Amino acid sequence: MEKHINIVAALQIGLSIFNLLIAFLIFTVLKLVGGFVDDANGATILSLIADVLAIVFIIISVPGILAGMGLYKRKEWARVLSLILSVIEIFSFPFGTAIGIYSIWVLIQPETIAEFNNTPIN
Repeated sequence: MEKHINIVAALQIGLSIFNLLIAFLIFTVLKLVGGFVDDANGATILSLIADVLAIVFIIISVPGILAGMGLYKRKEWARVLSLILSVIEIFSFPFGTAIGIYSIWVLIQPETIAEFNNTPIN
């Protein structure tokens, strides 16, 4: 099960980094388009939308990176956080759905739970 836990950790981190890249892309494109808009209100609205979407994507991505790092260190809080994030990821079709289902399957296995319970508390 150790290999599967490491795969889930890598997938959590990878999906979160992918979300950060998407945030950067959306932010850049909307700011760039806003610079070409002749209407001042339109440029302001596009800029505001770019800022809000970037912040939302960053807020969504940070817990996934933290959960992945915690899974590598076999922290129980990371297993619980990854389960919560996996349930949310199921609604992100198609990749999030596959990653979410696989992560839930791995993290609820008795062997996985036992491995996290054997970790000494620091």
